[in-house]
Amino acid sequence: MSGPGQTDETALRNELSVFGLSDTEIDTYLALLSLGEATTRTIADEAGVTQRAVYGIAERLERRGLVRVKDHASPTTISASPPQEAMENLSARLESMIPSLEERFEQTTDGAPEIQMVKSRETALKRLRNALSKAETEALVAVPEHAYPEVEQELRDAVDRGVFTFLLLGEVDDVDTSAHDFTGAADAVRYWDAALPVFCIVDNESALVGDPHILSLPHSGDEAVSVSQGHLTSSILGTYLSAYWPASKIQYVADPASLPKTFDWFREAVFHAFLHRKEGNNIWADVVTENGAEFSGKVSDVRQAFIEPASNDYTLETSITLETDDGEVSVGGPGAFIEEYRAKTVTLRLEP
Repeated sequence: MSGPGQTDETALRNELSVFGLSDTEIDTYLALLSLGEATTRTIADEAGVTQRAVYGIAERLERRGLVRVKDHASPTTISASPPQEAMENLSARLESMIPSLEERFEQTTDGAPEIQMVKSRETALKRLRNALSKAETEALVAVPEHAYPEVEQELRDAVDRGVFTFLLLGEVDDVDTSAHDFTGAADAVRYWDAALPVFCIVDNESALVGDPHILSLPHSGDEAVSVSQGHLTSSILGTYLSAYWPASKIQYVADPASLPKTFDWFREAVFHAFLHRKEGNNIWADVVTENGAEFSGKVSDVRQAFIEPASNDYTLETSITLETDDGEVSVGGPGAFIEEYRAKTVTLRLEP
């Protein structure tokens, strides 16, 4: 059985892999975090890689802004960038999506889904509000804290309509986290003290993603991109849920839903199943799968990373496990490939 330290390192490795780091690159980077500054030989010994490999790995990590290579020294030494600076550098990599999205936009035919560049604060805010007003099932939002009042009403209206809503606030000081009452504005709220990209992902069908300061100044020079291509939206959603959401600090979590309740959105069912189990409630689930099969059972496990304590084994794992008459079965949402079933609806109820 692994201890807390091993679990933390596994989670950290999973999150670093989201940014495209290989296992050896992660080994080297984590070794550098422990060493501070060291020669390539020392790093090679600590990371378990060859000294020759360290040079290539360090070059790639330096391009990502994670390390600094001091090749003017003899022997060459390498140091890890301060963690906050490194995280900001990784966040900036999201901006590298914009050129490829622009290229796809130029190649888009008249009948293809829309991809549009947004170059002003006013337009970005208008699109964000409009997207929230049209949300039907889920909205995942990230904005700087100072912009929250400008979208608060749209968030509250979405929650009133039954939209499952996550809110992530950037540029928040710890002392300011109680400045707002989030009851009725989101199902869960997290915050980050640094700047982070602007996100608005609605119903897993459309997304707005932009530079950190697109909502800060009228003519900041920052840009955003509006996307309604499914595969691109899914990638943006994956970045939000796997990189930014779990790395931030929890501020608010709604009360568990009153049961029984039927959920058409699988992530919402998992969220409330976890909340009930966290409170010590024994719950059952009635599942209707995508192909029409039906089964029921006691919920014996919930895997998620929406709120603490995270219970997933790998990035983006979201599932429930039921004890049925035919044995234990695992259930995932649309697109699930590890779980045995994909749920269309889940009805949660208290144990009979």
